[in-house]
Amino acid sequence: MRAETVIRVQGLHKSFRRGPEVIHVLKGLELEVGAGEGVAVIGASGTGKSTLLHLLGGLERPDEGRIFYDDTDICGMREGPLADLRNRKLGFVFQFHFLLPEFTALENVMIPALVGAWNRPQARSRALTLLDTVGLSARVEHKPGELSGGEQQRVALARALMMSPTVILADEPTGDLDPHTGGLMQELLVQLKTTLKVTMIIATHNHDLAHAMDRVLELKEGVLEPYRV
Repeated sequence: MRAETVIRVQGLHKSFRRGPEVIHVLKGLELEVGAGEGVAVIGASGTGKSTLLHLLGGLERPDEGRIFYDDTDICGMREGPLADLRNRKLGFVFQFHFLLPEFTALENVMIPALVGAWNRPQARSRALTLLDTVGLSARVEHKPGELSGGEQQRVALARALMMSPTVILADEPTGDLDPHTGGLMQELLVQLKTTLKVTMIIATHNHDLAHAMDRVLELKEGVLEPYRV
């Protein structure tokens, strides 16, 4: 293990039952990701890319294997400490933004900080800064239904950055966007990775986005391997 490794995955297995059939999605998967590194995971639909990100984020538990953030194995953590680690160290961006429709963009971005017991003025100040960073300073009081798809995804990205995470996990962040808007999201992700030096793992079908990362891996037959064109 390199000294700068921030994520280390050992022997990850995950299966699902579909009626009488057991589907083995991950089969002893291994992965190491360095600090500030951008890793894209590509693969055919149904190969387990989203499952992998859910496991890395502690949203699901593996059947076997270990997932380390620095020296902490999240697979052995109780739900309370795991939820706290997730809120402090990890930021999530999904294909579908999961914004709360009754809240404004500003309020949606503030949520992780309020959950983390920040005072409201501090959370508001940080959220305003992030919305400006993603180019939405003029839309802070708009609710999700008043925003375009690309704007909603940028709000979700700002929310993911709210707690200054060391790792961003993004599942098809351009998948629900038109090519032009997806290209703008790609530029923003690359820019933020560079300026914030945050570690990113992105599951994507978008090869342009994948090749904008430092490394491209293919999830195939339950394991990761270097992608070869």
